[in-house]
Formats: sequence, structure tokens, C-alpha cells
Amino acid sequence: MSSTVPYVRSSRLGLELTVSTGSFDQWFTSFHHDGADVRLICLPHAGGSASGFFRLSAALPPWVEVWAAQCPGRQERRREPAFTDVRALAEVLAEVLADRQDRPYVLLGHSMGALVAFELALSMWRRGARSPEMLVASGRRAPSTTRVETVHRLDDAGVANELRLLNGTDPTWLQDPELVEMIMSFLRADYQAVETYQAAPKSVVACPITALVGDHDPRTTIDEARAWQAHTMAEFDLRIFVGGHFFLEDRLPEVVNVLTDILLPYSAAAQDSQA
Repeated sequence: MSSTVPYVRSSRLGLELTVSTGSFDQWFTSFHHDGADVRLICLPHAGGSASGFFRLSAALPPWVEVWAAQCPGRQERRREPAFTDVRALAEVLAEVLADRQDRPYVLLGHSMGALVAFELALSMWRRGARSPEMLVASGRRAPSTTRVETVHRLDDAGVANELRLLNGTDPTWLQDPELVEMIMSFLRADYQAVETYQAAPKSVVACPITALVGDHDPRTTIDEARAWQAHTMAEFDLRIFVGGHFFLEDRLPEVVNVLTDILLPYSAAAQDSQA
């Protein structure tokens, strides 16, 4: 599945970016169902990695192939500098995916990943590439909503407190100075990307949007999730789950049911099996 993408220079939206995007396999991991006829492209939360979508991939039907993004700065890419700009990351991902347009796909982004997915959908549309069938924005307030957030400026103890609040990190990890040091640089970069992101005024995608939110997420209210409706020219749906910021993991069977329903119309194999 490997292909090498050349150096990219992008000045879209005022960005000046020169980066070697590397190979497709460097950027995306597929765990199960290679060659399935519909794809779910997953973008992780701040501090997250491709492996965070393994359980989701295993739980989805065999006609769905998950492509989970592995961004620089973490795990096997830990020696590469992490991105500090959402649009810059989305532009590179669009270049990596440019020649992978042979079948329908849905974008799923959780937290920071929802913003990256939104900008990726916009980039695909600007390029005239195949657009996603749907954007699933999980655990993140809509780009048109505002909050003052400065986690990336806090010291390590302050960032660790934020992780405890969100309840998505094993507490024992935060007691290990070596592990904290290892994750802090890319985690802080991710938070900088999220907290300095501003969507272009009145930016909308052509595809439908489904927003997913936990009913007691400390970083996204139900109203803030509902505000994603203003960012699509097509249909909008809101799904509310019992849980906090990481309901995507805590309510996995329910999430799988929602995603299966979303993906079903785009899979010929699934349609045939139900005929």
C-alpha cells in the first residue's frame, strides 16, 4: 500500500509550508479489512495516535476499512517535529490522500481530529478531489464557537492536570517523569494547534456533518456540538452519548452502531449481503 509523496509547498490560505510528506504508510495505518469497499479515515485527539482507533476498527463490519492517521511527534514518528497548525496538517494529509480516491470514504475526527477533518474536507473540495461522504465531528465544539484556551502555555504540571480533567490518560503515566517528558513536546504542539486555530469566516463543507458529543464533556457542550450545523451545506445530525470527553472509547458499541448506519449506504458489499 506504500507510495511516496514528494515535497509539498503550500501557500493556500496564507500558509507557507515546506515539508516532506513521506509515504502513505508513514501517515496512515490500516488494522483490519484491507481492501474493503468503504473507508473510515480517522483523525486522533490531541496527544492521540493511530493505535487509539484499533478497537474501533476491530468492532466495525468487514466491509469497512479504517485508515487511522499517525501524525509526526509520537510513537515511531517521535523524532519528527509535531505540527502546531491545524490547516498545515490538513493540507499535508490532503496531499497524501490525493491518489487514494478510488472508493467512498467518511472522515471521523475526535477532538483536535474533528478540526483537522473539517479542514481536510475543505482542502479536498478546493482541490477538486473526491469529497467525503460525511464528516463525523466527535468531541469538539464547532469552529464558529469560541473559548479562551491556553493549555499549551501551561507548565508540564498544568498540562497534566488538563489530561486528568479529560480522564483519557492512565493516571499512572502522569506519575512517571520519563513518560511525561516523552509525550509533553508533541502534546503541547497539538494543544497549540487546537487553541490557535481559527476557521475562515463562514467556512462550510459540501458533505453532511454528524456531530457526536458526550453529555458531560467538560470541553464541549451539547449546544457547542450542535453549532456544527452552520458548517455544512448539506444535512446535519447530532448524536448525544452518556459520557465525558472520551465517550468514543467508553461507549464503543453505541458508537459502532452509529458509524455502521452512516457507512452502510456507501458499501455495495453490505447492500448485497442484505439483499
